[in-house]
Amino acid sequence: MRLLWVGSAGGMEQELVERAGIPYTGISTGQLRVNNPLKAVRNLSRMAVGVRQSLEVVDRFRPAVCFVTGGYVCGPVVLACALRGVPVLIYLPDITPGYAIRGLSKLARRVAVSFPEVARWFGGEAPRGKAVVTGYPVREELVTAARDRATARRDLASSLGTSFDEPDGSRLPLLLVWGGSQGARSINQTTWRTLPAMLSHAQIVHVVGTRDWPLYEEWAAQDGVPAGLRHRYHPIAYLHGEMPLALAAADLTVARAGASALGEFPVARLPAVLAPYAGVNQMDNAQALASRGAAVIVQDGDLPDQLAPTVAELLMEAALAELARPDAAQKIADELVTLGGALPA
Repeated sequence: MRLLWVGSAGGMEQELVERAGIPYTGISTGQLRVNNPLKAVRNLSRMAVGVRQSLEVVDRFRPAVCFVTGGYVCGPVVLACALRGVPVLIYLPDITPGYAIRGLSKLARRVAVSFPEVARWFGGEAPRGKAVVTGYPVREELVTAARDRATARRDLASSLGTSFDEPDGSRLPLLLVWGGSQGARSINQTTWRTLPAMLSHAQIVHVVGTRDWPLYEEWAAQDGVPAGLRHRYHPIAYLHGEMPLALAAADLTVARAGASALGEFPVARLPAVLAPYAGVNQMDNAQALASRGAAVIVQDGDLPDQLAPTVAELLMEAALAELARPDAAQKIADELVTLGGALPA
């Protein structure tokens, strides 16, 4: 089977795609929904160039099928495939489709969705509509790591060259703080301001993101973590292959509410404090998890006041759950029966 990835020219995804051994072709593209009319015109011109480039790619590669997952680069590719009669499958990971997916779905044969309630956007489930409920695909590494949280914790510590154990050998919960590949500035800055409070309850793996790593270095040089708590804070710019381990090892996460949260957090059985990024349908994703009892939502502007107490409350609930023994009465009864059967009448 031949496979070709078409993305934006110079896009950040190119390195990841090529690292996976997949051929990559870049095309011109641009966002059309912008407030600046001149920028919109320039981007429209880029899209037109992207359509021409996509037609050339389709004619050269001659694909049997096209699979897209959204983003502005998909527009020229889907249009080119439609003009050449190549069937298109769109995958929508989010709860609510953006304008791009809504428009492109008219040219697609099928739209794969993660949840049944999303099918209404595409005329219902096939064959009446275009939607096919597939669930959210997750990496096999996460499925495997999620089977044993303790092992994942040890493996993650080893891969990071650190330890999550206390000096006395005791174990604190592990909190994973992250905001996507580039990081989330509001989450990062709030985390640094409230570290002493959160580190009193947990070990923290903080994926700062490559964009904000210089800000971390500046903060660490000026303020930093109190000396007695430094062994509990584990900052890192970016996790690639280790991310499945981090999700499987953590007892709680603080994150945005991107589409991956809908699939990866449930597989990892990972409760979350979600700070949805405005304007990209993340609130709908967050509410989908919160309504199922899998997450607590903290608005981005409320992070400075609410993040630390929310994390502390959830970590204490987790600790109490570990202490709970709801089957204690049954175990005592079973022991009585065992002893009674062993005693003479």
